[in-house]
Amino acid sequence: MNITYYSTKKTVPEVDFFTAVLTGQAPDRGLYMPKPIPHISRESLQAMKRMEYYQVAHAILRLYVDRIPEEKLLLLCREAYDFWPTIEPVRDTRHLMRLDTGPTASFKDFAAQMMARFMGCRLTSGEKLLILTATSGDTGSAIAHAFYGVPNIDVIILFPIKEVTDNQRKQMTTLGGNIQAIAIDGKFDNAQYMVKEAFADKRLNAIKLTSANSINIARLLPQAVYYFWAYSRLVDDIDDEIIFSVPSGNFGDLMGALFAWKMGLPVRRLVVATNANDEFPTFLETGEYGRIDPSRRCISNAMNVGHPSNLPRLIDMFGGTMDENGVITTGPDMEMMNNLIFSTSVNDDDTRRTIADTYREEGLVLEPHGAVGWRGLNRYLERFPGDRARICVSLETADPAKFPEEIERILDLVPPMPKSLARIGELEEQYDELPSEYEPFYRYISSRC
Repeated sequence: MNITYYSTKKTVPEVDFFTAVLTGQAPDRGLYMPKPIPHISRESLQAMKRMEYYQVAHAILRLYVDRIPEEKLLLLCREAYDFWPTIEPVRDTRHLMRLDTGPTASFKDFAAQMMARFMGCRLTSGEKLLILTATSGDTGSAIAHAFYGVPNIDVIILFPIKEVTDNQRKQMTTLGGNIQAIAIDGKFDNAQYMVKEAFADKRLNAIKLTSANSINIARLLPQAVYYFWAYSRLVDDIDDEIIFSVPSGNFGDLMGALFAWKMGLPVRRLVVATNANDEFPTFLETGEYGRIDPSRRCISNAMNVGHPSNLPRLIDMFGGTMDENGVITTGPDMEMMNNLIFSTSVNDDDTRRTIADTYREEGLVLEPHGAVGWRGLNRYLERFPGDRARICVSLETADPAKFPEEIERILDLVPPMPKSLARIGELEEQYDELPSEYEPFYRYISSRC
């Protein structure tokens, strides 16, 4: 199948996979989407039950990537995934899928490791690439570790200095080499704006820029894989539907779930659990979208997003059009969206209560983002008790040890440290600081390239 990639704004020509990947954001500031979205057959879905994780990744990604021979793609998948999710039964039909098993103990590793290999195998000899990435927490560390030491690729990571944990910051700022971290005095939305402005700035045309945020299609497609993986491990009859609860901020993880659904994964409902940044639950309820500016600061810091960058993709998938500023010019099919998606906002009090209750009742330690997802799932089952017999999976997106102060405050225990964090306190940090304005960032890039 010949798949091309179009902009959600639909004002520029369609491109191939690697052009979309190496460009990041489309020239019209839209986001690239595949056309068509391929379908997974019942036979392929059944076969996944016998596959290892890297083989499931290959079975999905081969449908989107036509410029890498299948044998080479399989090798890249095997190199990327010497880790895989763990799925824990919790109560009744409810399960927790832990995505903290990668090198930086975050779900972002599942996308970043594959993305680095896509980009690394595509660059020609002597060609250089500068990756600009904004992060609200775990994206920065996952990208930093995935691209560290990759020849001909430099990475600049922007992060809000007051809204990442110490461990999240140190995972970005202690590598050096081709990784440069920049602290800004604003919010994640400011950092994301600065990155998007750089892509649109013609003064930087001489520099080959791309993004490793989830605005890049190569970050999203690998995230569809673990939904297929979970289904293949939990569901006996491939006609049975499954429910996923996805803690959501910038909506990259949710788009992975939506790609899986669109490809034919039997999904009953997607629970979109946000923190106090409730712009999307309000949109589903009212049909009116309004961004939150500035975003609200919550303990689930990676979800402190007042306008999810991936929302134009979601709107596009349901037949609508939204620009990068959140203006909807063509309305999506709200009935279809509400039939698939249940969205709820979980504030900090409920997040902390969920961490405490789940530990007391289940002996399970959740970090704040996973707690938002778990509370969202329970709210859904309270609203729709007829679905309690269905297999349900809530995503835990990071290791609790990345949030030790909050966990200790709530549970009076120190979460055990994974290997990826064990020595991080001993390493020296190095990062620059900038105001949350574009022009100083432009001058910073220009001075380094």
